[in-house]
Amino acid sequence: MLQERSAGLVVFRVDGSDVVFLLLHYGWDNWGFPKGNIESGENEKEAAIREVEEETGLSSIRFIDEFEKSIEYFYRKRGTTIQKEVSYFLAETEESDVRLSFEHKGYKWLTFNEAINQLTFDNDKKVLKAAKETIEKSMHILFQ
Repeated sequence: MLQERSAGLVVFRVDGSDVVFLLLHYGWDNWGFPKGNIESGENEKEAAIREVEEETGLSSIRFIDEFEKSIEYFYRKRGTTIQKEVSYFLAETEESDVRLSFEHKGYKWLTFNEAINQLTFDNDKKVLKAAKETIEKSMHILFQ
């Protein structure tokens, strides 16, 4: 079995009295966070920053240091089972304009409740719930 390691970001911004999260619409009709494979010579945070910039055009982000969550899942590619581990970090941005890469069909900035319903996979929903808890604790923001 092959193994892959990826890194990504749960990107959020404050929009008036709301906190909104960035979700990307992947080509196979899934909604998730920006992420991608870790390249040779990169650490996880460097890969996450590069992927977000490549996939969204966002370059001004600030890490929320106390957050790192990993998920693991299996998928099949050309008849081979692949075990994938993704490390997610949490980052705030003030940017709202997203320039999508060719990999995505669309994007949305969504409140927590909207995002939890839009996400395709339960693993990502767990990551979003953990991100919400971290934002509430570290930034003293209460979600509606």
